[in-house]
Amino acid sequence: MAEAERAHRWSPITDLAVSDFDLDRAELLSLSGVWDDVRSELPVDQVDAFNERLKREWAIETGLIERVYTFDAGITQLLIEQGIDASLIPHDATDKAPQVVAGIIADQAQAVDFLFDFVAQQRRLSSSYIKELHALMTRKQPTASGIDQFGRPVEVPLAYGEYKLHPNNPTQPDGRVFEYCPPEQVSAEMDRLVDMHLAHAADGVAAELEAAWLHHRFTQIHPFQDGNGRVARALASLVLIREGWFPLVIASSDRVRYLDSLKAADAGDLRPLAAQFAAVQRTWFRKAIGIGEQVRQAAERTDQIITAIGEQFRERRVQTRADMDRAKETSTMLSRSALSKFRALRNDISAAIGADDEARRVFVDYGLDDDRDRRLWHRYQVVETARRANLDYWANPRELHSWVRLGLVTESGRSEILLSLHALNREFRGLVGASMCLYRRQNVDDLEHQIIELEPVCAELFQFNYREAAASVERRFDGWLEESLLRGLDQWRRGE
Repeated sequence: MAEAERAHRWSPITDLAVSDFDLDRAELLSLSGVWDDVRSELPVDQVDAFNERLKREWAIETGLIERVYTFDAGITQLLIEQGIDASLIPHDATDKAPQVVAGIIADQAQAVDFLFDFVAQQRRLSSSYIKELHALMTRKQPTASGIDQFGRPVEVPLAYGEYKLHPNNPTQPDGRVFEYCPPEQVSAEMDRLVDMHLAHAADGVAAELEAAWLHHRFTQIHPFQDGNGRVARALASLVLIREGWFPLVIASSDRVRYLDSLKAADAGDLRPLAAQFAAVQRTWFRKAIGIGEQVRQAAERTDQIITAIGEQFRERRVQTRADMDRAKETSTMLSRSALSKFRALRNDISAAIGADDEARRVFVDYGLDDDRDRRLWHRYQVVETARRANLDYWANPRELHSWVRLGLVTESGRSEILLSLHALNREFRGLVGASMCLYRRQNVDDLEHQIIELEPVCAELFQFNYREAAASVERRFDGWLEESLLRGLDQWRRGE
């Protein structure tokens, strides 16, 4: 039988490349500082409550993304909120018995505690610890999928905490084989992995980069018969926890980007994976800052809230007002910069399409935060964009809102590209987000234009905070704005 074509040939793991260090860390580091400020105001038990929810989400998602079990987003949210309980999983909602699924998730949640204990004890990573981690995370999984000598799928007993004895090279849908480390090389490669990681730690390699490197090189080895993806995310989480950040939660909804980032790393470019890990951390910092405030308010009695409000105004208001004003000033600067780009774009498009009358024209409009009337415009579009699955955050245009709009009127209708800079979370703590959407307006009568077909055109939420230097924010924003505008114009062109 002819040997199957290889989609990827195994080779020994490599160290970090010079190009891998091309990271912009200013926002992530400043955001971490904002969370430190917020966390210092919260009682320990309330921080623990947030961490418990995070742990449950990590435990659930790390199995969902590997298809260890399956169920829908509603059950995921229920388990996150109520706890890991088999009675909350309907028998017809998953591909395994609810008791088995709950048991696997519970073990994965325990693994998070195992990681925090490891960091608290200041232990050095070792191959024996990685084996312990694998045994803990898979102990309720009796078998692993394999292929017999005739190429037929079979289930084989899973050896907990033991390196593989047989190749585990998957065959892709196109028939090509992805080749991982051969069994006889695993022990030596794992020793090299650990030695390189310890050297990186001594050299102070950035946490998001080291998490990406350790995760990817581990998956290249694929040392265990099964469970390698879960262990890889646990090892990445270990690096991030040591930095004082959050465990790495890769949601099943982000699976496509995650796999694409791993493919890029296979091809020698680790930056997309590091960027995704950084984006996940930004999301969780934002959630922590927002949810931390919600947890605090929910836990306090009315009289305590009144007391806290008084203390905020007496002790914290002077300091935080300067912080909030700094964020608002940066937001206004970005809005004015965007306005210039929108106007230049308007002129270019007008010339290209021959816009010279009411039937075919391009216009730009804007509202800055200090204009109290116009800042309230477009709240529906902003909130609706924030609700979409690829963004999913709490937009607060009441606290801060500047916007710039590019209107495109042709014979086929009227479309608008809206850039919005607005506060994040229910209580404004100096976090500002930017989104961009494209929507169309349908004539309902002479006075009203109904909004239809609203879609985000930004790949992700842009965010900054009062701690980050304005020059750093502007540099990042320029790239995000350019990419989002291109996506918006392309979507408009395809819809014409």
